[in-house]
Amino acid sequence: MNGVVEGETLKKISEPKDLKALSRKELKSLCSDVRKYIIDVLSNNPGHLASSLGTVELTVALHYLFDIPKDTLVWDVGHQAYAHKVLTGRKKEFLNIRKFNGISGFPRRDESKYDSFGTGHASTSISASLGMAIADKLSGKEDTFHIAVIGDGSMTGGMAFEALNHAGATNANILVILNDNGISIDKGVGALGKYLTKITTSRTYNRLKNRIWNAMGGNTDVYNTHRNFFRRILSFFKSMFAGKSNFFEALNIRYFGPIDGHDLDKMIQTIESLKKIKGPKLLHIITKKGKGLALAEDNPTTYHSPGLFNAQTGALEKKEKNNEEPKKFSDIAGQTIEELISKYDNITCITPAMITGSGLNNIQEKFQDKLFDVGIAEEHAVTFSAGLATRGIKPFCCIYSSFLQRGFDQVIHDVALQKLPVVFCIDRAGLVGEDGATHHGVFDLAYLNLIPNIIVAAPLNEEEMRDMMFSAYHTDLPFAIRYPRGKGYISGKLKDMEMISIGKGVELRKGKNVALVCIGTIGNNALKVADELEQEGIKIGVYNMRFLKPLDTDLLDEISKDYNNLICIEDGVKKGGFATNVESYLMEKNRNNKVTVLGIEDRFIEQGSIKELQSFCGLDTESIKAKVKDFF
Repeated sequence: MNGVVEGETLKKISEPKDLKALSRKELKSLCSDVRKYIIDVLSNNPGHLASSLGTVELTVALHYLFDIPKDTLVWDVGHQAYAHKVLTGRKKEFLNIRKFNGISGFPRRDESKYDSFGTGHASTSISASLGMAIADKLSGKEDTFHIAVIGDGSMTGGMAFEALNHAGATNANILVILNDNGISIDKGVGALGKYLTKITTSRTYNRLKNRIWNAMGGNTDVYNTHRNFFRRILSFFKSMFAGKSNFFEALNIRYFGPIDGHDLDKMIQTIESLKKIKGPKLLHIITKKGKGLALAEDNPTTYHSPGLFNAQTGALEKKEKNNEEPKKFSDIAGQTIEELISKYDNITCITPAMITGSGLNNIQEKFQDKLFDVGIAEEHAVTFSAGLATRGIKPFCCIYSSFLQRGFDQVIHDVALQKLPVVFCIDRAGLVGEDGATHHGVFDLAYLNLIPNIIVAAPLNEEEMRDMMFSAYHTDLPFAIRYPRGKGYISGKLKDMEMISIGKGVELRKGKNVALVCIGTIGNNALKVADELEQEGIKIGVYNMRFLKPLDTDLLDEISKDYNNLICIEDGVKKGGFATNVESYLMEKNRNNKVTVLGIEDRFIEQGSIKELQSFCGLDTESIKAKVKDFF
């Protein structure tokens, strides 16, 4: 890749053991080399930039001090682990990170022995590390260490608290490193963030803690022999002089810090000391998201995943604005909700730490009291929405498809069972591209299909999405609307919203012999195929079903009478999804139509561009066209 040059120290590193031969001066040089390498690669091959720039010193310190993979290291969220990938035998492969057939943008157990656990979603690291630590104890392995690095807002997830609560009741040899950069993708929210800021900046607390700690012998044998006694003394004095007991130590987890996460010497010294202390412990480090690239430090949200940029200056590659180009689905969804909030007083908007990604920035500015960012807490987002709905509020819960998976129980128990009219605006549905297997929204049709009392819709384009949102407001049942990542299909001004008939599809093209029966934006590929084939003298039908539930059985009756061959197309998993409903209905009615299903096979799909992945899954126009021609 042009412009990517390995620094002299980085050239010496093939795997983590090579770090152990370096001097402290060389380790600092390595940090500079790794940071520059990440910047150079990502300037040409877009990925998660700012988070990984903030963890370079931490990564070097951990691989210098621990013996991974004998010891385990879990990154949470995994997009902060790029330096880890560079230093663990994937330096060359890093050039193709997130590309089709390249390495993943997240840790993967099947990619490297150094990836102890796969972490594409947040708040899982402490649970996984605790499991590993307990497993080693049960196996008689007393000399292994287990490190969970949790940051980028992951500590706001409920699962992290569940794991901390459990860890405090064990003597597991686990070290939690809280990478506190004050931000996830958007600015961090919630009481925990404020609490961390308070203990970070409390001079009284930190000065008192250090004095008592040093007076009692620090990490000496005397302290370790009588640590329970000394911990009670430390807790007593902290309660007296600092006003409050530390939250983590209230859970029986030793708390250390905060320390500067970019001071390599301090990091090594502190972590080396913590290796001598048994039981669960937490080290609080303060880092700068985007460290080493000034524009990224000043604009961490923009540079979370910035696209193409200049490696020297950090300036983003400017694209000429074309006002006639279609806008992104997420932006149009945000604008639509904004219009609805302006019109109806009882609408609120809820998101689990995805204000920017869900296109909600304008709502945040104009209707701050109507927007609730609950942090990385998808389960809470769903049930919080349900609670709002019980009191006459109409909540629009904006959530990514793969993140809603985490709230599956809440959708069933707290929303659908009680028939509460929550509107789920499900972004990133279908194949999402370079984020890969952990983020593809290919399961939503199938898992929502299982749930009674819920309307499930997928628009062909952004105008249909707007109509569905408008109709959802006027519907007294749970209503899920799934739409993809990226640009829409309509240029220029969109029409005003209008009511749409619930559970009714539409005929887009009339034809003979073969009907393409579609749901969602993948139907645009079907339309293109129909138009191209018509030029070849082949006329086929195209039907936009629009609703998974309720299914338009009247339209299906017409299709089954007019066409011998139906090709069902969906950008979700075949099992249990849209085609399953179609086939079940036709079988129930004893219809003899031949049904071909195009969708995601029973496997996880890796990263790549949307075009590459559609081709791989047989959902691109050429693949659909070939299937149609089989019938002529």
